[in-house]
Amino acid sequence: MFERILLPTDGADSMDVVVRTAADIADRRDAVVHVLYVIDDRAFLTLDDGMKDDVLAELTGEGEVATDRAATRLREAGIEVTTGIRQGDPADEIISSVEAADIDLVAMGTRRGDYSNSMMGSVSQEVVARAPVPVLTVNLTEEE
Repeated sequence: MFERILLPTDGADSMDVVVRTAADIADRRDAVVHVLYVIDDRAFLTLDDGMKDDVLAELTGEGEVATDRAATRLREAGIEVTTGIRQGDPADEIISSVEAADIDLVAMGTRRGDYSNSMMGSVSQEVVARAPVPVLTVNLTEEE
């Protein structure tokens, strides 16, 4: 059933719990995990044109570190992994990746906030609402 799992990451230490969860599911299903980092280019709207290339290069570097970190942990667990970096609206890019890679399950983190205002972060909430496949959200804690 779950042969291809998408794991979007922002590189935070708290993502380790999502990586472990995805590894457990992938190991049980002999699935491939696709690790994705999305550079949110909406932040570029307020940048001076001369700064955009430098910021993009810095964010791409952060994405490489984030995807490499998750991929290394997954490979250590014996999981087959692919990595990718995309640029755009995070929810749009995650949904696009689901469709492009024929993903069966999205495993992503969500940060706790004020329950009365939002049960899930805006990106995870949008992915849950729009994804054509099941989405497993894992609560992230900032406590280490």
